[in-house]
Amino acid sequence: MNVYQLSAKNCMSHLLLKDTFDTFLFIEGEFTTFNKFTISGYLQEDFFDEKLEETYSRWEKIRDFCFQIIRGKRTPLNFKIVLALPDDQIPAFLTAHGLTTYRPEDIQGLYLNFHYDGSTLQCITGTSLKTFSMDKSLEREWDTEVKSILKSKNIEGEY
Repeated sequence: MNVYQLSAKNCMSHLLLKDTFDTFLFIEGEFTTFNKFTISGYLQEDFFDEKLEETYSRWEKIRDFCFQIIRGKRTPLNFKIVLALPDDQIPAFLTAHGLTTYRPEDIQGLYLNFHYDGSTLQCITGTSLKTFSMDKSLEREWDTEVKSILKSKNIEGEY
């Protein structure tokens, strides 16, 4: 787990106005403005006519809705947004980072947690395994990947 302090204005532009994180899954969000809004990204299978390939919404499908909640003359009091690398991208991530001791099916998730407290925006990385492991190479490589993503998109902050 790593914590990155980010420029709120710059990062919010990437989160809400650009496609920077669109391929990620939206796990959950909580936004406090004039009310507290809590959104689960879990897709309700019974709503759809066809079988779903994913369990959670892609960020690109929910991003504008979240923007509408935050949008206004005043900044939100706080918010959190939890995103995850889609399962179908985990094998390529493991291969690219030489993590041959991990099997994709053993990884619960690779997460990005954006947290805004009214003045400071943080991005906190997280990993979750379905089995116990003392090996921290997955965490280190996920931190490296996130730092690379943030820097390549010119998201300002302290890395």
